[in-house]
Amino acid sequence: MEPPLAAAHPDATTSHTAVTRTRGLVKLVRPNQWVKNFFVLAALLFSGKALEWPAQRAAALAFVAFCLVASSVYVINDLIDRDADRAHPSKRFRPLVTGAVSVPAAVVLAAIMLSASLLIAWSVGLPLLACLVTYLLLNALYSLWLKHVVILDVFAISAFFVLRLLGGAAAVGVRPSVWLVLCGGLLALYLGFAKRRHELVLLGDASADHRAVLSRYSIPFLDQLSVVLLAVIIVSYIMYTLESDTARLVGGERLSYSTVFVLYGVIRYLYLVNRRLDGNPTDTLLTDKGLLAACALWAVYCAAVLYRPW
Repeated sequence: MEPPLAAAHPDATTSHTAVTRTRGLVKLVRPNQWVKNFFVLAALLFSGKALEWPAQRAAALAFVAFCLVASSVYVINDLIDRDADRAHPSKRFRPLVTGAVSVPAAVVLAAIMLSASLLIAWSVGLPLLACLVTYLLLNALYSLWLKHVVILDVFAISAFFVLRLLGGAAAVGVRPSVWLVLCGGLLALYLGFAKRRHELVLLGDASADHRAVLSRYSIPFLDQLSVVLLAVIIVSYIMYTLESDTARLVGGERLSYSTVFVLYGVIRYLYLVNRRLDGNPTDTLLTDKGLLAACALWAVYCAAVLYRPW
């Protein structure tokens, strides 16, 4: 009689367990969400310092710091919300819910990433550290209270993106334009309310079981908000390209022509939300070729105008 596979190949079983645990840890920190932290690099692009090594180094460290602190927050939130996540059609497969990652391992991982992020921010400068600490405090307030308050829950999410912009500016050592901060905050609001719409459609009558605040939203209300925010975002961006210090430094109206990429991007996202029911901003951005092309062309055009390679 042949021995069972596990007994015959204990090394293979151990290796499989290690691979499963590693995959669970990677999934837990959500590296796909790090795309949000490209907001940190906006100040570097528009500061005129993107070709200077000290600014590049500081911005890169700020980006890494925000990636680590964001991942630590994801882990902490998953620890807190693992019971509620069992009622969600996709979140119920998260590593802490399925048991792929143990609670002690998640706690240690969160502590390591949080400590590393604060040390990196401190090495760059106190202004960046202050932004990171504020980000953490706001996340704590969001988890304890704001995520249960209609409208304010999405405003808090928008504030996280504004802090990324401010953190990037602090790292590079420039004063961010009020128009740039407005554009970033309004865009985050737009994406946040679209995500709420997606959750309502996806969960249906069970939405309140996963997140109680969803029961206070309605799809018509969120659709109206999308239209209003879409208009304000475009106006704010046009004002930035015409009235900011960066626009004056460039001279002329060339930077304003990048509005076409922004306009296409936000309309494309609205189209996807309403047609395919895609509402997760990160997943939609990473999977839709039209959005990826718009973002890439916007960045290339702005860089070309700002740094004039010809």
